[in-house]
Amino acid sequence: MKDLELWTLEGPSLLTARADSQFSIAALMPPSGSIVAARLDGRKLVEAHDAFEQFSYALTFPAYFGWNWDALSDCLRDLSWHPADHYLIIVDHTESMLAGNAEEREILLSILSRAAREWADPLGKPDGKGVPFKVLLLCDDEPTEALHAETAMR
Repeated sequence: MKDLELWTLEGPSLLTARADSQFSIAALMPPSGSIVAARLDGRKLVEAHDAFEQFSYALTFPAYFGWNWDALSDCLRDLSWHPADHYLIIVDHTESMLAGNAEEREILLSILSRAAREWADPLGKPDGKGVPFKVLLLCDDEPTEALHAETAMR
């Protein structure tokens, strides 16, 4: 991964890599401004309610969070309680994330992708500039073709 590739508004917002990949600090830190980062463990994202709990905890969702997919989508596209110039979500052990439910896994990836698209859209943003929102999906082994396909569709 090139240093600035992570923080451009163009290109993929859902990125896959091996968990043992080595990244320079420059690749993970934005070139300037503030960042909100959250790290989740895919092994703790077994069921939908686990995903709601883990995202809520990692990003300190407000008390009104509704504990469903729509509410997760709404909160990820808002984050007004965490204003930042850049957002990064890292998921370790992605191959375990909702592994028993392909439909819910698809929903989660779609929600993350939609949040990234909406943050990148400059319309209604301060200074008319989009905000990078990136998701780094780390896998214990080489990311599978299926995972590449799941993220590439976004």
